[in-house]
Amino acid sequence: MTSVLSILIALILKIYFDPEALFMGKIRNPIRFSEHYGIDGQALEDRGILDPTLNADTRLFIDPLLLENSSHSEISVGARQTYENHFGTIIKFLAKTKVPKDVAWNSAARLLSFPEIKWTCLGYGAQSVAGSGSGSEMTGHYIETARQIVELGIEDPDLFVAMALFENGVGPDRISDMTANVILGDLIKLNERILPELGIATQPMTIALKNGKSHSGRLAANPYISSEDPVILVPSDILRHLPIATDWSSVADAASKNAQIRSRVNDQIAQMWQVKSRKDKDEIRRWALADKASFETFMEMLHGANPNAYDMNGDPLGEVFWRKIAAALAEEEPLAIDPPRKMDLAGVEMVVEAIIEQFRFLIEDRRFSEELYYYGKPRPEIAAQRLFFAVAHSYCKANDLDLTPEAETGNGPVDFKVSAGFTGRAVVEIKLSRNSKLVDGYIKQLETYKRAEETVSGFYVVVDVGKMGQKDERLLAIRNEASARGDIASRIDFIDGSRRKSASKL
Repeated sequence: MTSVLSILIALILKIYFDPEALFMGKIRNPIRFSEHYGIDGQALEDRGILDPTLNADTRLFIDPLLLENSSHSEISVGARQTYENHFGTIIKFLAKTKVPKDVAWNSAARLLSFPEIKWTCLGYGAQSVAGSGSGSEMTGHYIETARQIVELGIEDPDLFVAMALFENGVGPDRISDMTANVILGDLIKLNERILPELGIATQPMTIALKNGKSHSGRLAANPYISSEDPVILVPSDILRHLPIATDWSSVADAASKNAQIRSRVNDQIAQMWQVKSRKDKDEIRRWALADKASFETFMEMLHGANPNAYDMNGDPLGEVFWRKIAAALAEEEPLAIDPPRKMDLAGVEMVVEAIIEQFRFLIEDRRFSEELYYYGKPRPEIAAQRLFFAVAHSYCKANDLDLTPEAETGNGPVDFKVSAGFTGRAVVEIKLSRNSKLVDGYIKQLETYKRAEETVSGFYVVVDVGKMGQKDERLLAIRNEASARGDIASRIDFIDGSRRKSASKL
């Protein structure tokens, strides 16, 4: 009783201090922009525009270093100029700053306040499209470092992005939100041109930001936020999985191949090129802030990295493909599932088993295994998990089954849950054979999820994409031993995910 009470108290405290804790990383019923507005998603792709999911963030980010090469003039000309003007003004204020909190410092602080921009539907969220924005504590530290850089005589507006390579708290969300804040007016102009071309109904809207700025335009509504909130479409050619300034390995790799940079950088920094890790960012910071020449070299390294936009067609990390599949799968590959007489645990298990078998059929016989690879190399495990979610969501919806599939799409371990009320809950884990913790996942992770969801029903689905070794034999031996002891052992399904000769993509 004491244990249950302590867990309950801890849960209440977590909800009190973090009300989104129960929903972080969860997605249940993704609705794409094209689906909601009844247009062909290809029309967006043809225009180089991301087809966002209106009720769940797409884990891609705006990279300011891609702005000038966008195919859209509102971005390559308008947004890049807006960006340079904004940060150029901040640099002028910082150059006049004598002490923290003086007039010039406060003016820079106001311009470096970047509330979250939820209307682009980008970032790390899943169940919602809300982010965190930049807080005052982060802004103060950020300004002080930027002031030191300006004192060196640096006037490059991209210095504020470069700082992400050695500053804590400046990650992909921060950079993307910062850029979206600054270029929001230009993004609105892009939307005002694109939306009429697509035949999308628009309405006058005003976006009021928490930093006191506001922007107006004729935009499409996102009813999954509210009828008064817009969706801001974003060009796909300014999006990356991670902004280049958060990826030291790419910056270091590009710099190490540049003979001029290599000759100007001391041996200590050159060693970090080989490590290709941000773990030495304190040393990078000391070197970059040492003098003007060092920071200019640092900026040259960043600009020389030549970032490329995320490959939307190949989708190497599986960020977008599953959303398209979820929208079209039931029509392309119909499956009739007889609803159970009662949606209790046994009924839910019956439906889950049918979905797993359809998942197997699609991968092994309909060549959906191709969706597990990018140029012959396996996509990350989360791509397989999202594909399973797309299958489950499609068939539950198509068969009008009273089930709620949900999957975690964030950075942590991914679980899949199907539930119908409190008693009917089943947890499914999707793993790739190449996962080094495949056996531990069955022993520890799946059982932990079962306890958390208060269910005895667990399914462990292993997709074989190579490097299985003897892990399958060990898994079966563990399950058989548990059954022999009379324990409730979770079911294990093996699916052949090897590549076929041709692809059958939706």
